[in-house]
Amino acid sequence: MSISATLAAPSRTRFVITALLFLTGVINYLDRTNLSITAPNLSGELKIDPVTMGWLFSAFGWTYTAMQIPGGWIADRVHPRVVYPLTILVWSIATLSLGFVAGIVSLFILRLLVGVFEAPSYIVNNRIVTTWFPERERASTIGIYISAQYVGLGFLTPVLIWIEAAYGWRSVFILTGILGIIAAVLWATIYRDPHQFRGTNDAELDLIKSGGGVPELSSRLQSEQADRKTFSWTDLKIVLSKKKLWGIYIGQFSYLASANFFLTWFPTYLVQYRHLDFIKAGFYASVPFLAGFAGVLVSGFLSDALLRGGFTLSSSRKIPVLTGIALSVLIVGAQFVESPALIILFLAVAFFGTGMASITWSYVSALAPERLIGLTGGVFNLFGGLSSIVIPIAIGYLVQGGSFAPALALCSILAIIAALSYIFLVGRMDRVVE
Repeated sequence: MSISATLAAPSRTRFVITALLFLTGVINYLDRTNLSITAPNLSGELKIDPVTMGWLFSAFGWTYTAMQIPGGWIADRVHPRVVYPLTILVWSIATLSLGFVAGIVSLFILRLLVGVFEAPSYIVNNRIVTTWFPERERASTIGIYISAQYVGLGFLTPVLIWIEAAYGWRSVFILTGILGIIAAVLWATIYRDPHQFRGTNDAELDLIKSGGGVPELSSRLQSEQADRKTFSWTDLKIVLSKKKLWGIYIGQFSYLASANFFLTWFPTYLVQYRHLDFIKAGFYASVPFLAGFAGVLVSGFLSDALLRGGFTLSSSRKIPVLTGIALSVLIVGAQFVESPALIILFLAVAFFGTGMASITWSYVSALAPERLIGLTGGVFNLFGGLSSIVIPIAIGYLVQGGSFAPALALCSILAIIAALSYIFLVGRMDRVVE
C-alpha cells in the first residue's frame, strides 16, 4: 500500500460515477419506454391494432438483442468515455425524430435504431462498475443505476402523460430526445478512469483494488487485446459452454417477462383493458414503478450488507434475487380483482419483486471470466433482449380475446423458471475459469 494511502482517507470520487450512471439510466429507460406512454393515443391516431402494436413494442428489442454480442466486443475494446457519449447522442437523435413520424414504417425503423445504439449501455455500465467499485459496494451501485429506470418512470410518467395531454404524443419523444443529448454532453465532459479522475487519491485506488475492483481494467484490456482486434469464436464458445453462465442467461430471459410487460403494455392495460381515465392512469402507473425503484435499492443494499455481515457471496446475491422473483409471481393476481387500488397493489408488489431481482448484473461481475466481462455481459443482455422481443409480441397475441389473464399468467410461469435456473444452474458464485 502506498504511503499516501496510509496517511489519507480514501476519496469518494467513485460516487460521482454512481450519479453519472444513475442519470444515464433514467435517460436510457425513458427513451426505450416512451412508446408505451404514448401508445394509447398514438395507436388511435395511426390506426394500430394490438398485434401490430406488439410488434412495434418489440422493434427496439430486435436490434438491441442482435447488437449484444457486438456490443460486448466493443465494450472490451473501446473506452467508455468514447463509446458512451457517441451511443447516447445517436439514440437520442433517433428518439427526438420519433416526434415527427408520419406512419408505422418510420416509427418501426426509428425504434430499431434506438435499439442498436442503446445495446452497449449496460455492458459498458458493468465494465465501469468492475473498474470503479470494490465487490462489497458493487451490488448497491448496480442497484442504484438500475433503480434509475424505475424512479425515472415512476416520477416522470405522470409528467409525460400530462405533457402528452397538453401538447400531443409527439412532444414526449421530442422532450426525451433533448434530455438524452444533454446527457451525452455530460458524459463526455465528466467521465475518466480512476487513475485519471480528478480528486481520486491513492487511498481510494487501493480501496477499489483491495476490494476486488480493477481500476486498471482499461489499460489491461488494451494491452491484452492489442493483437486481437477481430472477433474470436473461441471466446464466444467459452462464455456459451459454462453451466453457471447459462443459469444467469436463462434467468435473465425469464425474470424480465414481468419487466417487459410494465415497460410496454402496462399503460395500455390500464387504459384500454381496465378502462381507467388516461390522466388517472398516469398516476396509477407511477406506483408500481416507484415500488420497483424501492425494490432495486432494497436488494442492492441488502445484498452488500449481507456480504459485509459474513454471508457468502453466493448467499448474499441469491437471497434478494430469489425473494424478488418469488414476489414477481404475484403479478397474475391483478387479473382477479376489480378495484383499481387492488389491481395496482398486486402490480406494485410484483414490480417491487422484479426490482429486487434486477441486481443480476452483479452475477456477471462475479462469475464472468475477467478477460471476457464485456462479452459475457453481451450474451447475458442478449437473453434479456430476447425477452424484450418475445414478451411484447406474445402479449399482443394473447390479449386478442380481450383478457390479460393469459399474458399475466405467462409472466408468473417464467418467473418460476428464473428461480429454478438460479438455484440449480448457477450454484456457487465462483468466477468461471477459461
